[in-house]
Order: sequence, then C-alpha cells, then structure tokens
Amino acid sequence: MRAAQEDHNPEGRSRQRNAQSRQRGFSLIELLIVVAIILIVAAIAIPDLLRSRIAANEAAAVSNCRTITSANVIYYTTYGVGFSPTLADFQDPGVASPSPTAAGLLDNILVTGTKTGFVYTYVALGADGSGHFQNYTLNADPLTPGITGTRHFFADEPAIIRVNTTGPASDSDPPLQ
Repeated sequence: MRAAQEDHNPEGRSRQRNAQSRQRGFSLIELLIVVAIILIVAAIAIPDLLRSRIAANEAAAVSNCRTITSANVIYYTTYGVGFSPTLADFQDPGVASPSPTAAGLLDNILVTGTKTGFVYTYVALGADGSGHFQNYTLNADPLTPGITGTRHFFADEPAIIRVNTTGPASDSDPPLQ
C-alpha cells in the first residue's frame, strides 16, 4: 500500500527523478581524465605533424628548384638570349603569346619568389657583350627556419642542387643525396 501511495505522491516521483539524473551525467573527475588523455595524445602527435610538414615543404622546395632549373634550360634554348634575367620572366603571358619577358614556364605563385614555406632568390650572372646572362644562382631558404624548413638549397647552371643545414647554401656545399 505504501508503494501505491508513493506512486501517487508527486514528492516521491521527484526524488526518484533526481536520483536518476545524478546517475546519467559525468563527474568532474571523469571529464578531467578525458581532457588529460586528449592533451597527452596531442602532445605526442603535434611534433610528428610538424616534422612531416617540414619534410613536405623541403621536398616541395627541391622540386621547385628542379622546375626552375629546367625552365631556365628551356628559356635558354627557346629564346636564344641566355638565361632569364629574373624569375618574373617565367610568368604566364596571359592571353598574349609567350615571350622572353613572359615565357609561361612557371606558375604565377613560384615567380613571386615565395612558395610552400620557402623563399626563392634567383640572380642572373655573367652577362655577355649582348647583355645575355650565361649563368645564374638559385637559393631556396626556409621562410621561417625551424618551422617551415630546416635545410637551405642552392642550384646554378649545372643544375646540381646543393644543401646546407646551418645557413644559406652555396656552390661549395655538398650535393643533395
């Protein structure tokens, strides 16, 4: 009979609901443990992610150096005016026909000198009597050393890419392996 009275008693039902609602949620300790586990996993994963990003940026920089040196050989043979005076001369000519000042050999992002976390410094050298450049140097340096890359790259007319881990690379550094 007492059980039947509690069923009709609104106060008895509210006590039952309060007891059930306390059992459904998470305690503060349980939430803190979950947050701690997430932070530990993030602390392990983030350095690996950063190393992977640096490796990808450096691989892209080597590829871009190869692309620029190949574009320079094409420029040299196509236009017969030596190597390109600037990176900008490799840009897309738009609707016009390719020319020595807009050869269309590189994408318009790379000709700005900054791409995939690296800065590309191109210098034409050795102008002959006609003003045609017979050599060039190309440096690819991390935009933010240690974050976008750790190695520096160098290439010139023989198209051998050289690497230095401490500072800008030059023709005296070892070739990329």
